[in-house]
Amino acid sequence: MDFLIPRFTDIVDILVIAFLIYQALMIVKRSGAHQVLWGLVFLVISYFLAVLFNLKMLSSVLSAVRNFWILAVVILFQPELRSMLARLNLSKELGAAFKKKESGSQYTALIDAISSMSFRKIGALIVLENKRRLNEYINSGEPIDSAISTRLILTIFNTRSILHDGAIIIRQNRIQAAKVVLPLTKNPEYVRKYGTRHQAGIGISELSDAIAIIVSEQTGKISVAHNGKLQTGVAFEELVQIIADASR
Repeated sequence: MDFLIPRFTDIVDILVIAFLIYQALMIVKRSGAHQVLWGLVFLVISYFLAVLFNLKMLSSVLSAVRNFWILAVVILFQPELRSMLARLNLSKELGAAFKKKESGSQYTALIDAISSMSFRKIGALIVLENKRRLNEYINSGEPIDSAISTRLILTIFNTRSILHDGAIIIRQNRIQAAKVVLPLTKNPEYVRKYGTRHQAGIGISELSDAIAIIVSEQTGKISVAHNGKLQTGVAFEELVQIIADASR
């Protein structure tokens, strides 16, 4: 009957399990990302301590979920990880794409701004002028004539800014104007499905060879309009290539 008498380690084992369950419930209640991260760190530390002190019950429970820790981190912090990885890779990719152009750093700033707005779900409409001049649309907005700057673009599209409505037009490596009014597409397929910002981006691409980059304020997803067609859910790697091609 000795096996019915709990050892000291068994009592510690049970108490730790109870404490972990309580902490898990508290984390779910608070549902904050940093609390979840600390919870995962605590589980990892608990696992190694359980193995070290031979707490069999605790070890078996934590071992069962051990394979899901990394997956949990990826799922919970997917937006943060995506933004971080995008920023780490974009400079290298842009360096290769624009290595023959002095304006490479300017377009790196543009990509950084789009990345930030996508992550924060800040609506934006950016038009890259091509061979067909867009003077009539530039004249409809507020003149800027400034080098491309991440901070400037983020300031323009900040909802507290009086310039955030409308589009900005970029000619070569300079922002020509902000708060630009663009024609809306009349294509019923797009009119039914998308809001004014997307319709304006498609509209300017129907009337010119410009490329319009749209950031959705609802989802943060990036779309690109060109030749009257809209490409949605554009990845950052694709966007780098699109901007590189447009700058040639």
